[in-house]
Amino acid sequence: MHFPVIICLIRYYFTFYPHQLTLRCRKRAESDDTVPDAPARAEKFAQRYEEILEDLKKDPESHGGPPDCILLCQIREQVLRELGFRDIFKKVKDEENAKAITLFKDVVDLNDAIEDQTKRVQNLVRGIFAGNIFDLGSAQLAELFAKDGMSFQASCQNLVPRPWVIDDLDNFISKWGRKLWKKAVIFVDNSGADIILGILPFARELLRLGVQVVLAANDLPSINDVTYPELVNIITKLKDENGKLVGVDTSNLFIANSGNDLPVIDLTRISQELAYLASDADLVIMEGMGRGIETNLYAQFKCDSLKIGMVKHLEVAQFLGGRLYDCVFKYNEFSG
Repeated sequence: MHFPVIICLIRYYFTFYPHQLTLRCRKRAESDDTVPDAPARAEKFAQRYEEILEDLKKDPESHGGPPDCILLCQIREQVLRELGFRDIFKKVKDEENAKAITLFKDVVDLNDAIEDQTKRVQNLVRGIFAGNIFDLGSAQLAELFAKDGMSFQASCQNLVPRPWVIDDLDNFISKWGRKLWKKAVIFVDNSGADIILGILPFARELLRLGVQVVLAANDLPSINDVTYPELVNIITKLKDENGKLVGVDTSNLFIANSGNDLPVIDLTRISQELAYLASDADLVIMEGMGRGIETNLYAQFKCDSLKIGMVKHLEVAQFLGGRLYDCVFKYNEFSG
């Protein structure tokens, strides 16, 4: 399978979105008790990153520009790491993972109780969107999370009504009913409810139907995205004494290090391990706004592909002609 060259959706939004994220990163960095003099270093991070943003406004070719979402994320993570910050969202990730693990069986049992195949797939997809709300890279959602927390089941019920801004769900379910895939590679996104209550029940359903599943997670931390070591730990905790996920065999489940360290992804730079595992895949799923919308929405694969994520930035919603918190479900069937 050939991974396509990345297509960045939006360059113009860098003028205001990175400033919002700088403030949230600085706040998280200030409370990172693993870093000596964290408040002072956090302030230095904010100053240095803002200076780079101003440089890019004046000269888009500076700092490796012109700027796009990948470059801006790379610079932000580089500045954080240079100042000693390795995982400023670790505490909240650990907390949300622990909460979601306690709810996993209930969510799976609810899905298993749905006998109608179409309704079951619809419910699993709604669960992915509901889980994807846990995104501390979004200003509005980060504020809501800090204030009130989030209910997974309430989020499932409160998704924007269909049709979504890109809505290929009916076509996807039709394919699901005709012929299942042999191997699916899923590029996962956030920690907490996103991976545990959204993606894993969906992946479990594929496993139950005999599909091999590869979950590809980040090599290094970035915002609240789940990393490869964290995902291995999550899966270990969710398996029972027989190595099953609530009764489903996991011998066809593989966890791969994607080689990525950003909330977006350039598919030309994935790890050799993942490239090997994906070489015979007949379905690739890009989950989340960063991977599925901002950087790979129009990417073309030599197999079936699904880009799924919630639109959590107003500028992205405007670009797509949709609403804030609208849903993207873009399914492309490879015709050969």
